[in-house]
Amino acid sequence: MADHEPVIGIDLGTTNSVVALVQGGQPQVIKNRAGQLLTPSVVAVTSGGKRLVGHLAKRQAITNPENTVYASKRLIGRKFSSAQIQKAREVLPYHLLCGEHDDVRVQLGDRPVSLPEVSAAVLQELRKDAEAYLGRTVTKAVVTVPAYFNDGQRQATKDAGRIAGLDVLRIINEPTAAALAYGFARNVNGKIAVFDLGGGTLDVSVLDVSKGVFEVVSTGGDTYLGGEDFDNRIIEWLVMAFAKEHGVDLRKDRMALQRLKDAAERAKMELSTVQETAINLPFLYTPSGGTSALHLQASLTRAKLEELTRDLAERSVQIAEQVLAEAKVRAADLKEIVLVGGMTRMPLVHALVTRHFKEPSRGVHPEEVVALGAAIQADALLRPDSQVLLLDVTPQSLGVAIAGGYTRRLIGKNTTVPTSVTETFHTSRDGQTTVKIMVLQGESDLAHQNELLGEFILSGLRLATRGEVEIDVTFDINAEGIVSVSARDRETGLQQSIIVTASGGLTDTELKNILDDQADLLLEASASAEVLNKRTALESVAKEVEAMMPQVRQLTGNSEFGRDALRKAEAVLTSSKVALKSSDLILLADWVDQLEKTRTLFVGVLERLGARQQ
Repeated sequence: MADHEPVIGIDLGTTNSVVALVQGGQPQVIKNRAGQLLTPSVVAVTSGGKRLVGHLAKRQAITNPENTVYASKRLIGRKFSSAQIQKAREVLPYHLLCGEHDDVRVQLGDRPVSLPEVSAAVLQELRKDAEAYLGRTVTKAVVTVPAYFNDGQRQATKDAGRIAGLDVLRIINEPTAAALAYGFARNVNGKIAVFDLGGGTLDVSVLDVSKGVFEVVSTGGDTYLGGEDFDNRIIEWLVMAFAKEHGVDLRKDRMALQRLKDAAERAKMELSTVQETAINLPFLYTPSGGTSALHLQASLTRAKLEELTRDLAERSVQIAEQVLAEAKVRAADLKEIVLVGGMTRMPLVHALVTRHFKEPSRGVHPEEVVALGAAIQADALLRPDSQVLLLDVTPQSLGVAIAGGYTRRLIGKNTTVPTSVTETFHTSRDGQTTVKIMVLQGESDLAHQNELLGEFILSGLRLATRGEVEIDVTFDINAEGIVSVSARDRETGLQQSIIVTASGGLTDTELKNILDDQADLLLEASASAEVLNKRTALESVAKEVEAMMPQVRQLTGNSEFGRDALRKAEAVLTSSKVALKSSDLILLADWVDQLEKTRTLFVGVLERLGARQQ
């Protein structure tokens, strides 16, 4: 192993991402440079043009909501015109734009950015963490994706790896990776189910495990069902209550919306261990006209949270039941059911899984197990003598459009990959010299109800009556689930083909330009993490103080105390903005401290004088 370049395993998650490695025969999660095992999948650009990733980006999200991107995994590989994206535009504080190919772009700083670029920034951060840990360059990785990701979403993830400078040796499905980690060093034989409910997606897979062979029998899921949806139910509940009390729609205020998002996520997590939690958001909204700021105070119980989200939890279990039915496996036949993803910590989810199937295994860490499985697969690729054999399946059916507007299915869902299928077709009309091959993915018999993955033309066919010319269409799917399709005129041997990888949203030219310029697109590594952390903290508290000043000025009037406090605050703000350009950690920490004292003073003034006026 010492002679091989290390290959890392990466779980590129909706909420958090994790990087792992096999060392000394054991998989382990690599801590990031901040000493944490989980790295938030958050990317931001500050007002000064700095790009932040992970914890640094998440910490400043409230004061910089329009330029902080989170949960981008739910958007990657989708069409901008899709219902999911249009719904997302209503609740996300950052701006979504339509790309050249109806793909989704985000406005980040002064330019639109593709979603593969956003994911690449997270991958690059994880790569740097691995390099810092190992003390050497890392260029190869195995990356996981939801099992129900379609071809476009998989390709967009591979594009992200390329932009991050990683050679993605294999893309594997998240529940399959979890099963690998669960079965590692355990004598597991029989059928197991993996129930993976994370921040943005649901995946369920049934696997047959025997002597190091992990064979996926059936898989299913929903790439738009996860913790974000549970958070949004809490946000909606808070928004409606606030609108009823104050007549204000908080969704129109992006900073308020981000504060609601953070509060909802925190409350949801707390209610996994307690029965009730308080949500307090002071100065959440300041009406126009200079009137007093409005505060939000609410109490959320576990019972109320379960009432708000029960249909989401029940839908996840219904999908799991369908996957088991497709595998022809009864719950009683399962050796284990493994829970993966942060949302499986929710008592309601755990209870429903137990009721419908069996008591889940507690032998894995829900947020780390996928990355560990990716690392095990990475290690297996390095070693020819590896005893691990992974047999995955295609999550959705694949076929071509045929005359009459129908779909001819060539590869059914849950077919083991890699696989190859050839079927012979005929021309559909007299004198037809050209055929269009439209590659479809989905379960509908009607072509327009499935997703168009790609299309190409086979021309030069001889003039003949309908049905005389025969065309062989071949579908190949590799171990990563990437599809290639070819069509061949049986008479002349003339052939055309495509690799169905054009759905990532980036043209070849765009991808090349990004790769050429990637030094400008990724987090700068010149400053230490501590310095970047302090700069972010300073920028955040400065914005809070600046936002309070108009109301402090109104409440204190022309008093000597008010004039003095505002004059000192303005001086501190001016000096702190100069300090932002410094790399002196002590200087930055000093100005953070001074601004926090100013903020504390302002909060006290607003609370006392605001209450007196009321």
